[in-house]
Amino acid sequence: MTVQNQALDLPFSLERPQNPAEANSFCEALGDTMEHLLELIETETGLVRAGKLKDAGTLQPEKARLIHAYTRGMLCAKQHAVALGNLSPAGSHNLRRRHAEFQPVLRINLAVLSAARDVTNTIVTTVAKAVGAQQSTTTYGPTGQAPSISKSANGIAINQSL
Repeated sequence: MTVQNQALDLPFSLERPQNPAEANSFCEALGDTMEHLLELIETETGLVRAGKLKDAGTLQPEKARLIHAYTRGMLCAKQHAVALGNLSPAGSHNLRRRHAEFQPVLRINLAVLSAARDVTNTIVTTVAKAVGAQQSTTTYGPTGQAPSISKSANGIAINQSL
């Protein structure tokens, strides 16, 4: 690996492959990165669907690292597509296939995260409106008396399954 790759902590070289071994190594490493990212996204989707948002949030640093590696790898693969195709046709084909399989899983994950965000926004808005409706004015009434202290919200119930 080059010094640049060690600084970025990528499992593959960003340099143009010069021989079949380097091309195969790149394709295999990028494929492994895709597999790890896919597993993590499926785990996150399952946790969010189960309403375990805090547990899903703990996956974020690793997800960000894998997304960075995947994106850099795909940009590099695109830049060196001709060399990869010539030096490692099977590895190149395998990357294209894995990438095509990856897209639907990513769409499902984004839909689940979007639904969770919408549910959260709805809950927060509903609670804010309920608490705001219970608040009385803080000015003096028509008789010159201070308003009575309002009761705080009694609580809310949340369905944690999506």
